[in-house]
Amino acid sequence: MARKSPERILAEHRDEVQHRIESLQRHLASIVEQATWTTNDDEHDPEGVTIAYERAQTQGLLADAKAELDALDQAAHRIETGTYGQCLRCGKRISKERLEALPAATLCIRCTSARH
Repeated sequence: MARKSPERILAEHRDEVQHRIESLQRHLASIVEQATWTTNDDEHDPEGVTIAYERAQTQGLLADAKAELDALDQAAHRIETGTYGQCLRCGKRISKERLEALPAATLCIRCTSARH
C-alpha cells in the first residue's frame, strides 16, 4: 500500500482535530447553558460541583485540542519551508513512521528520549 504524503496526513489530522474542537465547543456551550438552569450553590448542591468539574475538564480538553491544531499548522509551515521531518534539536531526519503516527513531531526518537 502506498504511503500518504505528509501534506495529506497533516490535513487528515487537522480535520479530526478541528471536528474535536467544534464538538468540545458545543459541549462547553451546553454545560454553560445547563449551569444557568441549576443552582449556583456548589457547597450544598452536589450537582454544582459536577458541573464545575465537567466545565473545567472540557475547557482543558479544548485548550489541548487548540494547541494540537496549532502544532499541526506549524508542521504545515515546516513543509512549506522545507524543514518538515527534520529534528529541531539534532537536525537529523525524523523517521517516516514517527511522522505518520505524530505528524506534528518536532524531535526524532533519540532526542525525545533524551528529554525524559
